[in-house]
Amino acid sequence: MNRPSAPPPFLRRRDWLRWSVAGAAAATAWPAAWSQGRGALEGGALRIVVPYPAGGSSDAAARLLAEALGPRLGVPVGVDNRPGAGGRLAAQQVHRDNSGQNVVLLGNPAVMLVAPLVFKDNGYDTDRDYAALSQITRYAFGVAVGTGVPVRGFPQLHAWMVAHRDRLSAGVPATGSLPHFFALMLAEQLGLTLPVVGYRGSAPLLDDLMGGHIPLAIDALDALEPLHKEGKLRILAISDDQRSPELPTVPTFKETGLPLSAHGWNALYAPAWLPAPRARRIAEATAQAMADKSVQAQFTAAHMVPVASSREQTLQMLATYKAQWTPVVRRSGFQP
Repeated sequence: MNRPSAPPPFLRRRDWLRWSVAGAAAATAWPAAWSQGRGALEGGALRIVVPYPAGGSSDAAARLLAEALGPRLGVPVGVDNRPGAGGRLAAQQVHRDNSGQNVVLLGNPAVMLVAPLVFKDNGYDTDRDYAALSQITRYAFGVAVGTGVPVRGFPQLHAWMVAHRDRLSAGVPATGSLPHFFALMLAEQLGLTLPVVGYRGSAPLLDDLMGGHIPLAIDALDALEPLHKEGKLRILAISDDQRSPELPTVPTFKETGLPLSAHGWNALYAPAWLPAPRARRIAEATAQAMADKSVQAQFTAAHMVPVASSREQTLQMLATYKAQWTPVVRRSGFQP
């Protein structure tokens, strides 16, 4: 995921530039009238650290959130992209920062759940070194094929996979990501051996899928959906419990007869050293921002599902999620 100069196909350059400019404007033109009369956030400007390059869906989510948080916190809010080590580099640096400045991490399952389970020397402990503040988005996964694979539905894909076992593989946006483990779950349900090819983000993954270099890919819907609508790939099933309103003809895995359901998420985390009053203020402002209909509309337009979540709701979601996925990751025997 080291291609910040080339936004992936699902995030058009004009949109990336618009969000970048909007984020910069929010950081310099925040209102002098403090948020709801509470005064500016103590400690000054806030940085949202994103563990991936600019131009991806995580970056887009952070920039939309930054734009919404500035007026509510009364301080500039900027986005700091720190890619590396599959997202672990940012998590390591933020918890060791201890500069006293306001900084939060945009975390996801790969960084905050999977990495601590599979790396012996991870460099951070999710529970000890971070405090979850608020969930921002949730997303389902889809299995997609390029136009060169002659199937139109998931049952056809299953038959095609059985007939092409010798050259079968599935691409995912990152090794050790949730799509990686979902691919292993899918293979188990189908009774197939499915080699998984990890990429450095959605951009090269989808380039290879559309170019016919890999037969199928598993990725977040916000990455796949625009290209599906443009006819450049075909989504054959999604991991949500219900069909997507944006993809009404695409079935869920459960509708295909497979008991598969999975979601990913993005959430804000504060390093443990950040003073508790500041962390609470950021969490409250984030929940308020994500409950705003206009903010939700911006996320929806960017093919992301917005979530307004209190700290308590976020912690409950994370506990449920950890209980669901920890056995899956350990059973896989995955070694980085």
